[in-house]
Formats: sequence, C-alpha cells, structure tokens
Amino acid sequence: MSDQGETLEAIDIQRLMQLLPHRYPFLLVDRIVEARGDEFGVGIKNVTINEPQFTGHFPERPVFPGVLLIEGMAQTAGALCVNSKLGGAKPPLVYFMTIDKAKFRKPVVPGDRVEFHMTRTNQRRNIWWYHGKAMVDGAVVAEAEISAMIITDADKQG
Repeated sequence: MSDQGETLEAIDIQRLMQLLPHRYPFLLVDRIVEARGDEFGVGIKNVTINEPQFTGHFPERPVFPGVLLIEGMAQTAGALCVNSKLGGAKPPLVYFMTIDKAKFRKPVVPGDRVEFHMTRTNQRRNIWWYHGKAMVDGAVVAEAEISAMIITDADKQG
C-alpha cells in the first residue's frame, strides 16, 4: 500500500466481464483485489479441477498450463488499462504484442489460488508494458514482461 493516500479499488467478476471480451472457459481472472489505476493491480484466479484444460493437461497429474498463467497476467493488465483509461468501455480490439522473459518456477495445481501481480513499466499512446508475477501462497510460480496495444474506434478512424 502507498503512504501517499492513493486509493486502491477492487473489481468483481461482473465488472471484469464488462471490461474484458473473454468468457468461459477463457476468462482467467475471477476478481481484481487491488487496483491502483493502470499502475498496479492484483488479479485472482481460483484453480479448480473442473476446468476443461485438466482433461488433457495432464489427467493423471493435473497441472495448470503456463501459457494460461501468462494469459491471466495479460487479462489482469488489460482490465486495469480499460478500467482506468477508457472509462470502462470495452475496446474494439486489443492486440497482445509481446511476451518477454517468461519463467515458470513451480507447477500450479487444482486447489491453488493464483495471484497475478501486475506493475506497469511503461505506457506510450495506446501501448502498455507490464511486469507480471504469478504467485501462489506467497511464492512466485511464473513471471513475464508483456505488452499490448488497445485500439479504440478513434484509432481505427485516424
């Protein structure tokens, strides 16, 4: 928390569904428990055995796919941007641009509660860069640097 009196807000699943185009089974954030504009946020994903990826990854020892951890980071960052900068209106297009320095440190399994800690590292025009850490019980399970471009109707016209 900041000692400068900045307000942290939370974003529930109904609001997330207004901010993001993703739906089951590809909506990978259940809630954002802390948000400070588009600067920082913590998204939550409750991993359950009922999710479709576990029928094939891997049935005998289910492991949450690393690529979905990266996608959860991106969705958390995207929700922060849209909520903060676009007044909450869904953008017509979002292009996931880069994934850099991705590291997977520990398997995530059903029953885990993943926290996506996202910190904005840069923003220019309609492009945002974030450093993300996926954490379970205080331990880093994955991390990456990501960037995305948000295209609005005004961008498409000009």
